[in-house]
Amino acid sequence: MDLGIRGRKAIVCASSRGLGRACALALAEAGVSLVINGRDPATLERTAEEIRQAAGVDVTPVVADIGSPEGRAAVLAACPDPDILVNNNGGPPFRDFRALGRQAMLDGVTMNMITPIELIQRVVDPMAARGFGRIVNITSLSVKMPMAGLDLSSGARAGLTAFVAGVARSVADRNVTINNLLPGYFDTDRLRKGFAASAKRTGRPEKEIADEWEASVPAKRLGTPADLGHMCAFLCSVHAGYITGQNILMDGGLYPSAF
Repeated sequence: MDLGIRGRKAIVCASSRGLGRACALALAEAGVSLVINGRDPATLERTAEEIRQAAGVDVTPVVADIGSPEGRAAVLAACPDPDILVNNNGGPPFRDFRALGRQAMLDGVTMNMITPIELIQRVVDPMAARGFGRIVNITSLSVKMPMAGLDLSSGARAGLTAFVAGVARSVADRNVTINNLLPGYFDTDRLRKGFAASAKRTGRPEKEIADEWEASVPAKRLGTPADLGHMCAFLCSVHAGYITGQNILMDGGLYPSAF
């Protein structure tokens, strides 16, 4: 399917690896030029070159912490008028809520709620003026299904979800959409680190823990980054202009609900 976005420009945040990288690659395959970002220069440049080679589009890497004002300014300077914005960022580490100090909580909210909102503030009105815009926020299944140890991440992402629900509807008449992707258990470095930490804490084999997680998913597998990347690209396409303000679960059927 031709997504109808060839020649468009996108900012994909935190995109040197994992789900962000998959979204960037899928958009590049649809002909979108990219600004990608990450904090590790070598990893980011390697990703940029791999995407260039795979898709033949312009890819501008920006080494920056997207959670900082300076990082956001650098990314927007590289692409001041994006047609597409994919908000993505790492979340706070697994931690019992009792161990969270005030600063850690403020940092988590900044990372997973305030940062994407500030980026949306900068780009949404120019998108509306041009008559095209696609914004996708990568949040988490934990917004709908609580997970112990992810309370801060879940709370911040739930706040973002509620915040953009009204914003999405306010610009829908100008062909600007805002949607949220809620990934469940995806085979990423972050999840694998969780398996390793659990193995260290319990003394159980890491593979045994991973197998248990996979078995808990009705699809009987972890999601692949490409699964999410292609859905993200579709939501950014001309074919998704009538989808806005939605929370789209990608969890292999894990969340037990009919609605």
